[in-house]
Amino acid sequence: MSDSAAGPAPILSTLEPLGVVVVCEDDQATLELLCDHLRADRFEVIPAPSAADALRQCYYRSPDLLLLDLGLPDAPGLDVLREIRAAERSTGRFDAGLPVIVLSGRSTDVDRVRGFDEGADDYLPKPFYFPELSARVRSVLRRRAEHRAGPMRIGDLEIDPSRREVRVDGEEVDLANKEYELLLALAAEPRRVFTKSELLRDVWDFKTMGRTRTLDSHASRLRRKLDPDRGRFVVNCWGVGYRLLPS
Repeated sequence: MSDSAAGPAPILSTLEPLGVVVVCEDDQATLELLCDHLRADRFEVIPAPSAADALRQCYYRSPDLLLLDLGLPDAPGLDVLREIRAAERSTGRFDAGLPVIVLSGRSTDVDRVRGFDEGADDYLPKPFYFPELSARVRSVLRRRAEHRAGPMRIGDLEIDPSRREVRVDGEEVDLANKEYELLLALAAEPRRVFTKSELLRDVWDFKTMGRTRTLDSHASRLRRKLDPDRGRFVVNCWGVGYRLLPS
């Protein structure tokens, strides 16, 4: 068979995963659903059907986030959360600051408050809508990245997440909250084109694009604030989205 008859070669993605997520869920169908959707959203996924599996994976794999069911076959999910959070006061076997989102059929106010009191970063009752879960995962990871990240220098642009400071050519730039969040999203991969749907989902938690000029107006203001004379940053890729730097 000739090469032309065989069709074009498959295109393999070279994009880095957005993060490593341990999914602790004992219901096999739900576990597979979560893993499939998270992989499609560019996360590396580690399934953990029990409390023991979750703790083992959190210890050995150093994930970026844990999705935690509370009704597990070998131990309550809250015990997993307590052991992770207790690491700060003991041996440090786990990352005590590991982001944890609880997924549970227990949806009363008492259950939610108890989860937050034990250290959950977010709490989503079942049944859940996956796009909402995906937005919450990204939001929690974004807050984590802002807390942990050191200063970034991208050409003449400097971003210091720990101080929430942005400078261009050494001069400080005052940004509104969503302008700053949009800048951080674009700075994660400065020369990649982020689609409008990606940015609306990750920065504004929009489930669908709809008919909105929110992104375009924020991007325009951000471009003017960063470089009013030359427009070096926040490139509009017409019909697709935005990138921070020209290609």
